[in-house]
Amino acid sequence: MKKYIAPIVLWLAFEAVAILLWLTLDEFFYLLNFSYIGTAVAIGIALFVSGFKYARMAVQLAVGIYMLVYLGIISRENMQIEGFWYYLFSGTFQAAVIHYLVAKIAGPFLFGRGWCGYACWTAMVLDFLPYKTPKSHDRKKSLGKIRYILFILALTFVASLFYFNAPNLEMIMFIAFIVGNILYYGVGIALAFMFKDNRAFCKYICPITIFLKPASYFSLLRMKVDKAKCVNCQKCVASCPMDVDITDNKRSRKNATECILCGECTRVCPTKAIKM
Repeated sequence: MKKYIAPIVLWLAFEAVAILLWLTLDEFFYLLNFSYIGTAVAIGIALFVSGFKYARMAVQLAVGIYMLVYLGIISRENMQIEGFWYYLFSGTFQAAVIHYLVAKIAGPFLFGRGWCGYACWTAMVLDFLPYKTPKSHDRKKSLGKIRYILFILALTFVASLFYFNAPNLEMIMFIAFIVGNILYYGVGIALAFMFKDNRAFCKYICPITIFLKPASYFSLLRMKVDKAKCVNCQKCVASCPMDVDITDNKRSRKNATECILCGECTRVCPTKAIKM
């Protein structure tokens, strides 16, 4: 039962948020929305720790398609970073603002970069590419600056729309969501093949990581190594898609805020020394 503590805690946290938002905002949608996401992620993690090989991929599809197709395309909610700025500037404490607060600003204190591993609709596609284990774990640090440029460009784009009183803002934001996703997928796939690394986009381009990184450092849910069992084979380090030094339990370990809780390290560990 001990191994299911993490998914249970995560599910309870999402249910608490779902109920709180439902009662506070009087919107039944939030109860359904966060209950669905929390239940899907919790079941996925429970299946993963039980040994089901495709558990995380199933969760990625269940949550990613829901957010991309239903929330993004059908409901026309821009869930990208420009959508966050748009709703924030509009003074609307709903939609993308709540999503970012729960999943990408406050939530990482509990589950770190779990969003990237289980719910991101961009990574959902990239993880189907053939380079699940990076060819090299050496980062191209200069490329990481691109995420900050995109972060500023998104903020500037939305601020300009409001400053110049652009008409049909909702349509503009919907078009921006569609075009943005097409560009993200295109660039993400190109980088994956260029660097032989499915997660190259996450490491160098994705502007949302600027929100995720600070709280992830203090994440409650973390991959930890039982030093008494570890034989220092380095298989966990070699298999990590995000180049994290799993063998080091310190919060300051190499690429500490990059862990997406994918569990690949637990899969390859010969002594089962790694736990969440």
